[in-house]
Amino acid sequence: MAVRVEVEPALLEWAAERSRLERGVLVSRFPKLPEWEQRETLPTLKQLENYAHATHTPLGFLLLDAPPVDVVPIEDFRTMGDRRVSAPSVNLLDSVYACQQRQDWYRDFARTNGEDPLPFVGSLGLNVGINEAAGAIAEALSFTLADRRQIGSWTAALDHLRDRAEALGVLVMISGVVGSDGHRKLDPTEFRGFALADDLAPVVFVNGSDTKAAQIFTLVHELAHIWLGRTGVSDADLGSQVSDPVERWCNQVAAEVLVPSTEIRDETFEPNNPVPHLDRIAKRFKVSTLVVLRRLFEVGKIDWVTYRRIYGVELARVVGLAAAGRKSSGGDFYNTNPVRVSKRFARALIASTWEGHTLYRDATRLLGFKKLSTLDTLGEKLGVA
Repeated sequence: MAVRVEVEPALLEWAAERSRLERGVLVSRFPKLPEWEQRETLPTLKQLENYAHATHTPLGFLLLDAPPVDVVPIEDFRTMGDRRVSAPSVNLLDSVYACQQRQDWYRDFARTNGEDPLPFVGSLGLNVGINEAAGAIAEALSFTLADRRQIGSWTAALDHLRDRAEALGVLVMISGVVGSDGHRKLDPTEFRGFALADDLAPVVFVNGSDTKAAQIFTLVHELAHIWLGRTGVSDADLGSQVSDPVERWCNQVAAEVLVPSTEIRDETFEPNNPVPHLDRIAKRFKVSTLVVLRRLFEVGKIDWVTYRRIYGVELARVVGLAAAGRKSSGGDFYNTNPVRVSKRFARALIASTWEGHTLYRDATRLLGFKKLSTLDTLGEKLGVA
């Protein structure tokens, strides 16, 4: 006879909420779920194990008396309006944990190999002027307007920024899913990125479910966190007046890096109607139209009422573009995996494994797959000597 398990209905609801799975999807997989929630029947141990797996919840959590409180393990700068966001999804939590594990490995690797601390990490403060900070970061990333004239698309611009940041020593990880699980999509409305500041192993994670243009802003925003030396998860919110001084500073620096005020002030358009010109300006600077809108407001070309009126419509259009982009295939694994985990990290880890300093088991876990042959092929593709 199957063993049935007492489980608090609040724990079933908590697991469902943090998984962000739609109610209909869960009920279709677990038709007895409404009965479990009403205590009309009890799940079997096997059913509860399957429910835990489906919601990415440790089984032991479902046997507690009350739901635990999930807390993002790094400073949380996300806001909804001017309020802090609570109750992180399990996808956000697992993404942060995975990046922390990669950072821990790389920090030990850097120490063992005698790498020097990176001088730019924490080199700026909130007291540094926006133009000065933006100039320093843009120069380090070789992303001045002169540099951008040689870049033809948003994808190329993102690749350029990622490669330049990695050349400086930053581990840049861009992914729209948790690990390599294509079924666990990351939601850009929950978070757009996070930074793990460290002078040996700084990490920047960008939510790859956003449009390429939005990812560019997020990447520079999170790099500003690294230059500031402040770890945290962000939504890089452009739609409200951000009150947090760290997020406001990083937003302003990123915006100045991408769309210098001296340049955007020269743009001309019909008063109170910049919409027909947004795509043209965005293409010039290789940014999102939302960033262009924000910059037009910040330099006084449009007022707040006009900005908010246009922003809502433009945001809906951009979200639609991002949703359409997420429907495309994930591409070649050997191209996407190094981007998801950082090419710099992947090369170092594979080299360490081949040299016998890291176990194959640990390497494949950190890279997000299981086959040893996949690691060897990936190393060859990345040109690891």
